[in-house]
Amino acid sequence: MKIGELAVASGVSRDTLRFYEKRGLIRPARGPNGYRDYPEEAAIIVSFVRMAQKLGFTLSEIGAELPALDGGSISQQRIVDILSGKLDAIDRRIADMQDLRARLATMLEHACPLAIPDRMS
Repeated sequence: MKIGELAVASGVSRDTLRFYEKRGLIRPARGPNGYRDYPEEAAIIVSFVRMAQKLGFTLSEIGAELPALDGGSISQQRIVDILSGKLDAIDRRIADMQDLRARLATMLEHACPLAIPDRMS
């Protein structure tokens, strides 16, 4: 499948596909003319990458697990561990953001807008 066909099949741009190729997430064969020729399963891989990104995984994290997924050697427990780790990271980020919000709210409560000099006079 040529890059344009894969772009249509997967719903991503050609530039995105080239970027995924540079990151090693997809690997086309090259014809004698230099054109990329993607296997049919490339569309499935691209769909997986997009879904994983929406779940908060980085391309590096996705790339680290792709060989096991592609070879069918990833266990259900490994998938559970990966998802649990991501959930823990999200929970830590939420806690950090809640802490930041609380600190900003405290600063706002103690700020006195009347103490700011009037620059208009």
